[in-house]
Amino acid sequence: MTERPSPMGFLEFVLLCAAMMALQALAVDAMLPALPTIVRSLGVLNENHGQWVVTSYIVGVGVGQLLWGLLSDRYGRRPILLVGIALYVVAAICCGLAQSFPAMLGWRLLHGFSAASVVVVRSVVRDLYSGRRMARVMSLTFVVFLMVPVIAPSLGQLILLLAPWRSIFLVFGAFGALVWLWALLRLTETLHPEYRLTLTGAHVAGALRIVLCERTSLCYSLAGALVFGSVLAYVGMVEQIFAVAFHREQLMPSMFALCSVFMGIASYGNSRIVERIGMRRISHAALLAFIAVTAAHLAVAVLGLERIWTFVALQALTMACVSLALSNFGAMAMEPVGAVAGIGASLQGFITTIGSAIVSAGIGREFAGTTTPLAGGALACGLASLVFVLLAEQGRLFRPHAPGLAEAVGAA
Repeated sequence: MTERPSPMGFLEFVLLCAAMMALQALAVDAMLPALPTIVRSLGVLNENHGQWVVTSYIVGVGVGQLLWGLLSDRYGRRPILLVGIALYVVAAICCGLAQSFPAMLGWRLLHGFSAASVVVVRSVVRDLYSGRRMARVMSLTFVVFLMVPVIAPSLGQLILLLAPWRSIFLVFGAFGALVWLWALLRLTETLHPEYRLTLTGAHVAGALRIVLCERTSLCYSLAGALVFGSVLAYVGMVEQIFAVAFHREQLMPSMFALCSVFMGIASYGNSRIVERIGMRRISHAALLAFIAVTAAHLAVAVLGLERIWTFVALQALTMACVSLALSNFGAMAMEPVGAVAGIGASLQGFITTIGSAIVSAGIGREFAGTTTPLAGGALACGLASLVFVLLAEQGRLFRPHAPGLAEAVGAA
C-alpha cells in the first residue's frame, strides 16, 4: 500500500483538513443555544419543530455529498473544495437574513448542501495515505475537528449576549471565508491527472458498483450511520433536555463542551495507538463499550435515577466510544475504495448522513421531557450497528485486515 507525501507540512495539512471539516460542525453546534430564540423570532408554535433547523441542514449535507465527491473525481479536489466553501459563505449569510421559518429551512438546506463539499477532504486524505497511517491522519484531524463542539456552544452563547441571533450565521460566513482563503493559498491538487474519471454513465456506474458491492465499504458506512444518528439525536435534543428535564438550560454550553472534550481525548488516543493495535480491535471494542454504556444509561433513565451528573457522565463516556468507533469505521469504509475515492467518499457520506438524519429525527420526535428516548435510541443504534459490523467481518470481530475489491482493481 503506497503512501505519497503531503503537498504541505504534515501539521499544516492536518490543521487545514480539520478546519474545512469544522465548517460542518460549527454550523450546528454554535447555533444550539440560539434555537429557542430563533423559534420565537420566526413565529414557530411547536418548540420541537426547532429541531428542523438542524435536520434540514443535515439533509442538505447528505444530498450534497452525492454531487461533490463525484465532481472531485472529474475536476480535482481543490477546485471543488473552493467552490463548495464559497457557496457555504453565501448560504450562511442568507440564513442570517431569513425573515420566515420556511425561508430559514430552505437556506439551511443549501447551507448543508454546500457544507457537504468538505467530504472531499476524505478523498484528499485517501489520495495521500492508506491503511493504518490513513486512520492516524483522520484521527488527528478529528482531534482538532472535535474541538469545535467544545467551544462552539459557548461561542454561540457569547454572541447572543452581545448581538442578535442572526449574527451567529454571519460568524459562520466569516469563518468560512477565512478557511476558503487558506485553502486558496496553500492547498494544492492531490488527485493526479491520470486518475481523473470521465463522467460517462459507464464509468459512474462502474464506480458505484464497486462502492455498493464491496461488503466492507457498505456495511461500515451503514454501521457509522446508526452510531452517528445517535449523536445527531443528542445534538438536536440537548438544549431541550437541559431546559425541560433538568431546568438548567444555562449549563448546556459547558456540559456539552465537557462531553466533547471526551470525544477529543478519545480521538487523540486513537491516533497514538491505531498504527500499533489496528483499526478493528479499537473500533469493535469501542462499539461493544458503546452498547454497554447506553444500556446502563437507559436503565438509569427508566428507573427515574437520572440527574445532571449521571447524564453528563454517561453521555461523555458514550461520546468517547463514538469517537473511537467512527474515526476507524470511516477509515475502514474508505480503505477498499481507494481506486474511486471521490465517488466512494460521496456515496459513503450520503449513506451515513441521510441515514443518521432519519435515525435522529425518529429519536428526537419521541422527546417528552425525559432522557429515556435518547438513551433507548442510542442503545438500539448500537445493537443495529453491531449487526452490520458482523456482516462486514463475516461474523468475526477483531479479525485482521484483508484487502478489498477496489484495492485489487486499483492495483491491477
